[in-house]
Amino acid sequence: MPFKSKAQRRKFAALLVEGKITPETFEEWNRETGSAQLPERVRSKKKTASVKRTTRKAASRKRAADATRATRKPADRKATTKRTAGKKRTSRKRSVAK
Repeated sequence: MPFKSKAQRRKFAALLVEGKITPETFEEWNRETGSAQLPERVRSKKKTASVKRTTRKAASRKRAADATRATRKPADRKATTKRTAGKKRTSRKRSVAK
C-alpha cells in the first residue's frame, strides 16, 4: 500500500527506527509509492448531509402535538410550561465567611 502523505512516510520511518515495523514493510510501502509528489498532510473528506426521514407514526404524533398546542389558550400554555407551577418557592440563605 503506498504512502498517502509526507507525514505518514515520516511516521513509518520513526516506527522503523523504533523497531515496531520491519524494514521489508517500509521498503514495500516506499516502492509502491514511487517518486510521487505527496501532500504534507491528508484530511478526511467531509461527509454529505443525509436527509432525516421520520416514520409515519412519529409524523402523525408530531402533527397531533402541534394541533393541541395551537388550540390551547395562552393562559393554559403558560401554566403547563412553567416548571415551578404549583410549587412553593423557598429562598436559601448564603453563609458569609468572616
